[in-house]
Amino acid sequence: MWTSSDPVKINEASSVQTHGRNEVHPLDTSVEAGDILSRVSQTHDVIMTLDKTISSLEVQLAAARAAKGDSNEGSPMVTKPGIKNLKERPKLFFVMGIITAFSSRKRRDSIRETWMPQGEELKRLEKEKGIIMRFVIGHSATPGGILDRGIEAEEEQYKDFLRLNHIEGYHELSSKTQIYFSTAVAKWDADFYIKVDDDVHVNLGMVGSTLARHRSKPRVYIGCMKSGPVLAQKGVKYHEPEYWKFGEEGNKYFRHATGQIYAVSKDLATYISVNRHILHRYANEDVSLGSWFIGLDVEHIDERSLCCGTLLDCEWKAQAGNPCGASFDWSCSGICKSVERMQEVHQRCGEGDDAIWHTSF
Repeated sequence: MWTSSDPVKINEASSVQTHGRNEVHPLDTSVEAGDILSRVSQTHDVIMTLDKTISSLEVQLAAARAAKGDSNEGSPMVTKPGIKNLKERPKLFFVMGIITAFSSRKRRDSIRETWMPQGEELKRLEKEKGIIMRFVIGHSATPGGILDRGIEAEEEQYKDFLRLNHIEGYHELSSKTQIYFSTAVAKWDADFYIKVDDDVHVNLGMVGSTLARHRSKPRVYIGCMKSGPVLAQKGVKYHEPEYWKFGEEGNKYFRHATGQIYAVSKDLATYISVNRHILHRYANEDVSLGSWFIGLDVEHIDERSLCCGTLLDCEWKAQAGNPCGASFDWSCSGICKSVERMQEVHQRCGEGDDAIWHTSF
């Protein structure tokens, strides 16, 4: 409703009526429409930014709750008093967990003597390169027994273990993998988290260079992707009791990374940590991990340099100046007789002991 105190509006209204209802200046309409579209676009951008921020905060909150949940479960090996707050943790490049067992002392020693830095070099690797390396193991069915005391003595000597709140056992590998990622992401803030078996040869510089190419991506799953058969027959190695879920007998699994070595980005490790209590575990650990990412917006990266054979395959590539990230024998699901052969593989397929220090990530 117009009042006498607003003569400008009255005059404008009279002018419009005088010129007729059909005479509308097209320039004014386009300007108003363009202004509206611009404001809508800006509002949309603000909403998207807020949505990303909220999602990021939700992930951080979930990770913090998961870390607190682990500490409340009473695992003195996972969370200790004095661990820094999540916001205070240094930013790292990657965490490498070498999955091992009580019976694998000789395998661990073969790795310590070849591709894994020791003592002060291990600390330097963390400080200068942002790389954490640990042998990953849980505890025995009788905590405090001779097996656990043996690992404690080894840890006192080498300081290179990550102990899990987990009972060791071959058929518990899927569970151990879940707990490893949950523990690692709560303990260290890294771009990537790697799982590797203790009978695989690794060139750290090449692994770092490979991961660095995907550092800007949010959700990546890196490894040698395969799709092996679903084994329904009982008594055979890698038998899948839930074979019926994968269709008719003779079908293959969905594409997933082979279990000898693979890496996941921080978002995926956090996802595993937050949802670990409801993620289904199949008989085979690598299948389980692949199944957890089905239905998620995850980029699968088939990195063939992480599954070179020994000896000729990895040796030829090393001689050509393109050493492999990881080497093993498919027939043994690791290096055959790794304790006896790790030194030879390292000498013939290694990138050089100083390569990690001269590699820029």
